[in-house]
Amino acid sequence: MDREDFFAFRDIFGPEHRASLLGAFVLLGFAYVFEHFANLYELAYSIRPTSTYVGDLLLDNLPTFNLNLITIEGALFAIVFSTLFVASKPRYILFSLKALALFVAIRALFISLTHMGIYPGTIGPDGMGIFDSIYLYLNFQTGFFFSGHTGLPFLMALIFWEKPLPRLVFLLMSAVFGTAVLVAHTHYSIDVFAAPFMAYSIFKIAERFFPRDHKLIQDAL
Repeated sequence: MDREDFFAFRDIFGPEHRASLLGAFVLLGFAYVFEHFANLYELAYSIRPTSTYVGDLLLDNLPTFNLNLITIEGALFAIVFSTLFVASKPRYILFSLKALALFVAIRALFISLTHMGIYPGTIGPDGMGIFDSIYLYLNFQTGFFFSGHTGLPFLMALIFWEKPLPRLVFLLMSAVFGTAVLVAHTHYSIDVFAAPFMAYSIFKIAERFFPRDHKLIQDAL
């Protein structure tokens, strides 16, 4: 029998892991608060005259298509899918939550540092539907580096690297979303191509910071 079968969802709430679970939610909460204020800062900065768009080799030569169905509804569906998938793998919950917290916090830091204007012709959400509203809250269309659409699925692929099917699904998500945000001109190319490297760095940081949670995954392999 696979050793993973001996670790159930209820074990996450047991005495051995309860403090780690609480810590994961605290870290995630702080990360999203940090991201919220980083987005507000970025939004305020974006109206300054110094925030202008820059040239981009790919965007300058790619036609623009409306891919909101992928970049908005598809991305939100991917978040729900990923959440349910991780929840179905109890050994992965603690490490995944903490790696996500690091991802959110580090990306919030990066979008606070350098400010570029929105590329001309970008097709963003109209803000009229519920999915658009959720998307706009999570991303004010002013924080570019690095692409969360590309980086987050890649981070999930790294977490589930030893499981071929989930790894393939998350890598495909990363490629599809990365291509979509480029074609829709909602990200600069550097945001997309740097995202896997940033995700890998965050994964290695999470391994170093949370070895017990990562060992929980390794024990089932």
